[in-house]
Amino acid sequence: MIWIILIYMSGWWVISVVKKRNDIADVAWGLGFVLIAWWQLFFNLNQKTILVAILVTIWGARLAIHIYKRNKNKKEDWRYEKLKGLVKVFLFQGVLMFLVSVPIQIISRQNGETDGWMIAGTLIWLLGFLIESKADKQLADFLKEKKGGVLKTGLWKYSRHPNYFGEVMLWWGVFVIGIGGKEGILGIIGPLTITFLILKVSGIPLLEKRFAGDKEYEKYKKVTSIFVPLPPKKS
Repeated sequence: MIWIILIYMSGWWVISVVKKRNDIADVAWGLGFVLIAWWQLFFNLNQKTILVAILVTIWGARLAIHIYKRNKNKKEDWRYEKLKGLVKVFLFQGVLMFLVSVPIQIISRQNGETDGWMIAGTLIWLLGFLIESKADKQLADFLKEKKGGVLKTGLWKYSRHPNYFGEVMLWWGVFVIGIGGKEGILGIIGPLTITFLILKVSGIPLLEKRFAGDKEYEKYKKVTSIFVPLPPKKS
């Protein structure tokens, strides 16, 4: 699997050189998991691998389209301004993709029989997907209005990063789908990796740092949960 990811991400690096922008890696991210899920399905066709391939395709395609539309005709994402090259951007993301996709790889080695874990995981995934997609839509609509300020309505009233919460949740759902099968517990590597990345590395910390010092955002921080959606605090 690592070789498939290596070839895939190297191909996207070539595209980034032609396009002269490294943030295209964000489009490659979601689609990479779609490739992994269908590659695994090819070698082991059963109920679980079919389900996971469908779920991952829905998530990955939506995310890729969303990011492509968001970045189209705009300058390169500020988070990539200091990141250049095959290794720092694309191969590094490839390694992370391999780790996050561990539950998909493990599920592909199971017998794929329907069980309670499969149903529970699907429900967790569905809720996470709905939260992430709804939060992304609310943010996109807010930015289209170009009124400035801070988004404080909808899901953003209860969490400063509801889209990230939804993404983490759906990956825990994928893990739960396979937890009842062979080596299922090892799949925890995937959701732990994405949770750590979003909470401590490239997700929330970068955005929180970007808005540090903004008076309106500082007020927003005092009453709004950073990650898990919770009722706003009294100001």
